[in-house]
Amino acid sequence: MDRETGRPGTGLRTGPRTPPARVARTPRPRLAQGVPGAPPPPPARRPRRRGPRLLAAVGVGLLLAGGGVVAVDRLGQDRAAPAPLTPAGRALAAAGAGRPAALADLAALIGERRERVRRAPADRASWAVLGAALAERAARSGAPGAYTEAERALQRALAQGGTPDVRALTGLAVLAAARQDWAGAVRWGEAARDRAPGRVGAYRVLLEAYPGTGDAEGADRALERLRKVRPGPVAEVAAAWVHRERGWREDAEATVYDAAAGAATPAERAAALSRAGDLAWERGEAETALARYEGALRAEPEHEGAAAGRARALAGLGRSEEALTAWARARAAAPRPGYAVESGELLLALGRSAEAADHFALARHQAAALARDGVRQEPVLGRLEADHGDPAEAVRLLTEEHRRHPGPAASGALGWALHKAGRSAEALPRLRAAVKDGLNTARPAYHLGMVHLALGERGAARRQLTRALRLAPEFSPLHAERARRELAALGEPAWGPPPA
Repeated sequence: MDRETGRPGTGLRTGPRTPPARVARTPRPRLAQGVPGAPPPPPARRPRRRGPRLLAAVGVGLLLAGGGVVAVDRLGQDRAAPAPLTPAGRALAAAGAGRPAALADLAALIGERRERVRRAPADRASWAVLGAALAERAARSGAPGAYTEAERALQRALAQGGTPDVRALTGLAVLAAARQDWAGAVRWGEAARDRAPGRVGAYRVLLEAYPGTGDAEGADRALERLRKVRPGPVAEVAAAWVHRERGWREDAEATVYDAAAGAATPAERAAALSRAGDLAWERGEAETALARYEGALRAEPEHEGAAAGRARALAGLGRSEEALTAWARARAAAPRPGYAVESGELLLALGRSAEAADHFALARHQAAALARDGVRQEPVLGRLEADHGDPAEAVRLLTEEHRRHPGPAASGALGWALHKAGRSAEALPRLRAAVKDGLNTARPAYHLGMVHLALGERGAARRQLTRALRLAPEFSPLHAERARRELAALGEPAWGPPPA
């Protein structure tokens, strides 16, 4: 230190000392390097501060290089890295991100929250989480009793008072959609969306509920908002189904494949691949559909939608015994009456009518159990009664369904029931509307072709039956074969001039 100026010296002398120039202000001391703006530490403490700084720098370097298991906070203290999520934690994180959870993780979350509310019955948040998880499981498993249990937990969450928990509102929307109460799903879903516009769950259920009420514009708005709130696989799977409803097949396929490629979890990948399988099946590509469904099941073995799709694809490929085994697996995963109807129709096509009758009886039993749990079963029971029971009862059931949820699907189902009840002239305009305004799939075209045939309109019947088989040659093990028989009986069209 230079005693005359009070400034730090350089330590080097190159010539005679010269008197220093006077300065107008007191010089500021030099700051310690690496700590901008901090006062210089006392000389005696300087060595003690450098050690922790060096350790912190080394620690950060290790973490960046190798993802180390010990984190170092800004005070230089060791901090344990977060422990891996438990299964219940994974399910909770998936719900917060709007992603599907693995069913095993969902079961763990349900068990954990049941224990919490047992210990603390006034814990509103735990009731909301429990109810939402139960609603999700009910929607995916279809088990009778699950819906009522979910509703009780969700209502318990709301009964605690205070501002409604958005998780409870979303859970009630999911529950209403699972019960095919589309108006209720819209009501609860919009309440959840208004309560927390940035959360994803409400948009997912609204995208399913709006089409059920015939509100295509509402679905478009919900999709646009979902893509802003949570871009990525969740939004793309939803977008694929909206595109499907519009008949935009190429767009639907592109988005669902993007979703599968970008999936962050096995459950998310399974959901995307199962949807991809559905799209391939509807366009008549049974081999591709089977590969997609099997990929979904590798990602999540409990995925009941993929299990049912795999059974459908195997039947379409003529692998009937494998298909029956796959249908048994799908029915075990989710006791849905529609699965029993489809497996029964496969048995009927194989000439095993007594076994088929048992499956149809099982479908009626399952539908009755679900109806007691508040799940509407008019569509599946109407189909069952129209083709394998009492067509007049089918007309009654599907008239009520069409009144509640008017749209192409309900119109087509009612039209087919009217035809089976001997009222083909009444059926024709409803089936025409279903083909014109509904999904471009094989079954509505087949139904319309059969109605034209019953009315003696051979040319129109030939066009629609040909169209059905072109869209999906094996759309049904029972009805696809009948379509081929009727086409063969109609013969080739007469290309010459009409008779004089």
